[in-house]
Amino acid sequence: MSDRLDARAPERSEPRERVQDALVEITALLRRHRLVEGLIQEQQGGAPGGAPAPSAVAARIRTELEDKLAGLHPADIAWILETLPLDERLYIWNLVKADRDGEILVEASDAVRESLISSMDTEELVAAAEALPTDEIAALAPDLPQEVMDDVFQGLSVEDREELRAAMSFDEDMVGALMDFDDVQVRSDVTLEVVLRYLRRFDELPSQTDQLFVVDRHETLLGVLPLNRIIVSEPETLVADVMQPPPVKLLQHEKAEMAASAFERYDLVSAPVVDTNGKLVGRVTVDEVLDFVRRRGEEEMLAHGGLREEEDVFASVWKSFRNRWAWLAINLVTAFIASRVIGAFEGSIQRLVALAALMPIVAGIGGNSGNQTITMIVRAAALGQVTQEKSRQLIRKELTVALINGLIWGGVMGAVATILYDRVSLGLVMVLAMTLNLLLAALMGVLIPLTMLKVGRDPAVGSSVMITAVTDSGGFFIFLGLATLLLV
Repeated sequence: MSDRLDARAPERSEPRERVQDALVEITALLRRHRLVEGLIQEQQGGAPGGAPAPSAVAARIRTELEDKLAGLHPADIAWILETLPLDERLYIWNLVKADRDGEILVEASDAVRESLISSMDTEELVAAAEALPTDEIAALAPDLPQEVMDDVFQGLSVEDREELRAAMSFDEDMVGALMDFDDVQVRSDVTLEVVLRYLRRFDELPSQTDQLFVVDRHETLLGVLPLNRIIVSEPETLVADVMQPPPVKLLQHEKAEMAASAFERYDLVSAPVVDTNGKLVGRVTVDEVLDFVRRRGEEEMLAHGGLREEEDVFASVWKSFRNRWAWLAINLVTAFIASRVIGAFEGSIQRLVALAALMPIVAGIGGNSGNQTITMIVRAAALGQVTQEKSRQLIRKELTVALINGLIWGGVMGAVATILYDRVSLGLVMVLAMTLNLLLAALMGVLIPLTMLKVGRDPAVGSSVMITAVTDSGGFFIFLGLATLLLV
């Protein structure tokens, strides 16, 4: 057994190593290409006629690049394009075979996709979109010009047009936006032998097909038929005798987070999607759910960092500035407020310099504690575990935790302050200030995300900035206020 595991170990890391190796090779070829072009321009710089003619070496490098790209998966090409500066990205993009453009655009990040689309003309975009299934066209639609979508609609069959309209009618955070229409349906009153003959008519089954969907004549979902039941059951058995109730039926207009939770809870590969009447309208597969979870995780990470949207690493300075300025401005305001709080106690600080050294500790531990609380509440809210009705219970629990932490760590810092500055009263002020600031952080750590949820805002966006502002200003005010009353 151990030998078999050892033999398989390199295969698990092979995809990552393969794309990294491909990036190294492509980067080296681009460097050689730039060097050759530079030499040609130097040799022909004084010659009339404008642009220099390509050399045999440059043509051979271009061919090597095309061959290398042809052997890569669209997702790997998209990743490589994201790692290249804009000029090199567009050069590589022009070497990709036209029939793969659509697949790569779907895999690319939103920010990089924008730069690729802007370099293509209408005919290229229409051809790229028409090569995709309707659910993937819908994913690209927000980034495509309207004239391109008009041409795409005209080129689709009536059935595909209806599917595309249906897919585009859902918000990106709905189950319908994750849904595809490649489900295989069977009736309950036929035998498994008939089902097998039906499946053999396919050139290949849709990806992620682990079960068939059993429907009646009105396409109402009755159950699911796992492929493994087809294989192990007698051919004469009726579908109705071996079908199973689905672990979950997803509604097309419910939140996509519900689908993600269901796939995690039940270890699903695919799940049926129905309308309010129970009619089967499509399915969601695990690859789409994983993409959604990854995107949502990236959005939350960007939101915590104060970024409004995903940013191309090689975007222009102006675009990066527009993406980042808003929360920096808010931070500037909150920092100014904190500085004014400190300024109000300048006299106390001048009379007892130790306050200047100790007050960042009070504010810092409050901000850290508040961010811990907010992170926990935001995660619980995303999992559907937090409601407004539970807010009082959460507040009591978090205040209790904060009180314990405040007394323990405040006591530690109080003892340290007493030893360093030989003043017991200063140590007592540290205990009180840290405890009160941690209580404030816990209270706001619950109220901020719950309030944002109540008004329909994403609690992940800006919560950390707000809690830091509260704990900084509040921590300074509490500590310096207590010190002014008790020490100065």
